[in-house]
Amino acid sequence: MANTVPSPPPTDTKVDYFNLPCPIPFEELHREAMMSLKPDLFEGMRFDFTKILNQKFSLNHSVLMGPTEIPSQSTETIKIPTAHYEFGSTFIDHPKLLLWGRILTDGRLNARVKCDLSENLTFKANAQLTNEPHMSHGMVNFDYKGKDYRTQFQLGNGALLGASYIQSVTQHLSLGGEVFWAGQHRKSGVGYAARYNTDKMVATGQVASTGMVLLSYVQKVSEKVSLASEFMCNYLSRDVTASFGYDYILRQCRLRGKIDSNGCVAAFLEERLNMGLNFILSAELDHRKKDYKFGFGLTVGE
Repeated sequence: MANTVPSPPPTDTKVDYFNLPCPIPFEELHREAMMSLKPDLFEGMRFDFTKILNQKFSLNHSVLMGPTEIPSQSTETIKIPTAHYEFGSTFIDHPKLLLWGRILTDGRLNARVKCDLSENLTFKANAQLTNEPHMSHGMVNFDYKGKDYRTQFQLGNGALLGASYIQSVTQHLSLGGEVFWAGQHRKSGVGYAARYNTDKMVATGQVASTGMVLLSYVQKVSEKVSLASEFMCNYLSRDVTASFGYDYILRQCRLRGKIDSNGCVAAFLEERLNMGLNFILSAELDHRKKDYKFGFGLTVGE
């Protein structure tokens, strides 16, 4: 009689709940999809120059010349030619402290602060000051990073309060929720989110009591190619938008683009001409509104 070989015992696939990874922050749930679907599009000409003074301090100069849209009651887009100069500075004491500031010729001032108060607690603040009444705003965040969870508390002007929490449930799945209260507008809301990620894909779903439903999926085709899709709707206002995007990294350039169900097509190209010199092309075609935007620019400095 032939010898029978015993079958191997079944593999134990139980989740080790005491050794789960730390999830990404709640506010960055869709960051992989945003890289493809939300490139830094612009219209006109842009020139950015960065001068590094030492390992911690750098100065930034930016010039932007192009049309600016103004509010109109008609369906046609009205634009006026504008030009702005922006001066800024950045101080980085890696990895504990970041100070960032920008001021424009029209009087707008933007500032950001990020400081690690401890190994697990981070303080972040950002503000925008303008000459226009009731248009300035500020926000303060306290982020706490646990072993397998993250939590955040927000405080902003207009009596805005917010809190979020996200927890790893398995090695690949994390669940979270958020709550906010806007005292100035007397509005409140709650939201829930789920994120599943592997080495090849990221799937995210988010729903809020304000009516917003946001689903995104990113597939990593290779080390240099990623495809992204997004479905966003508001079940209260019945607004629905679907988008598809790509992110292609070549040896000397990076190409990103998207197309959505509203008839809008966009592309963004960054090409490295030399060390510290990048050429930028931007295009956005909105066929429904008949609004076409084209831009080119140069970035000097790292």
